[in-house]
Amino acid sequence: MTSNKYEQAIFAGGCFWCMVKPFDQWPGIKKVVSGYTGGVLPNPTYEEVCLGTTGHYEAVQITYDPSIISYEQLLDIFWQQIDPTDPGGQFYDRGQSYQTAIFYLNDEQKQKAEQSKQALEKSGRFHKPIATKILPANDFFEAEEYHQNYYKKNPEHYNRYFIGSGRATFIEKHWRDK
Repeated sequence: MTSNKYEQAIFAGGCFWCMVKPFDQWPGIKKVVSGYTGGVLPNPTYEEVCLGTTGHYEAVQITYDPSIISYEQLLDIFWQQIDPTDPGGQFYDRGQSYQTAIFYLNDEQKQKAEQSKQALEKSGRFHKPIATKILPANDFFEAEEYHQNYYKKNPEHYNRYFIGSGRATFIEKHWRDK
């Protein structure tokens, strides 16, 4: 049974192209939107965010049914898509807009995100400190249409990028037992 009460989660995991597919394929996910958050400029464009002067992160906003998939499950999916020890970006993509962060929408999400991060730190899976930030959510701006569902619109380019950036190898090396 599904509820009509949807909730949202916002995660920054580097290039948003690579963050949509991992969430999009789970039951209970209503929508995954690529966009920008955490910055100071209203309605930034991709070009403005890439300049690194707006303070925005590339992120995904996930609308989900918590009666089917929990926020904790979303956190688990998130951690398995990123290198949480890299403070300078993700894989091929460098700079502030590609850094990782969990943007919490309420105190409950903040608490669960902090617990999840602490559990990952204690797990011994990584030998460097976890650099992913946990930040309060602010305005989320939807990215341009050509960025939405990129893995569906441009599957060949998406797959080349996913592999070529180093993300696929990293995930296989660090999460193959999950």
